[in-house]
Amino acid sequence: QEQLVESGGMSVQSGGSLRLSCVASEDAYSNLYMAWYRQAPGKERQGVACTHGLSGVTVYGDSVKDRFFVSRDNSRNTIYLEMTNLNPDDTGIYSCASVLLSGTCLAGNWNHWGHGTQVTVSS
Repeated sequence: QEQLVESGGMSVQSGGSLRLSCVASEDAYSNLYMAWYRQAPGKERQGVACTHGLSGVTVYGDSVKDRFFVSRDNSRNTIYLEMTNLNPDDTGIYSCASVLLSGTCLAGNWNHWGHGTQVTVSS
């Protein structure tokens, strides 16, 4: 059974918007930190955004601040990533993660990973 399942990725043009969803199983959903990461072709995976379920704290990577917004619905075991004003540098596979084992939420070691959803932004 997959524990984290992402959806919502597609091809869009620059300036467009997308909303990604990540549905977690009961075992994988965390009331603490959950995060979105992305991996662009030929590059290492980088943290994009994370959210803390109890405090409401959100953290964003520098390249996505004021364009991407993370939220969560605890009743649906789901986190979302609202992406606006997309540009080609946002292209990549977006994955969600849960249960932070060590490190920080944008550069951490996580217990659960989804398989990801592809986002492609064309100029």
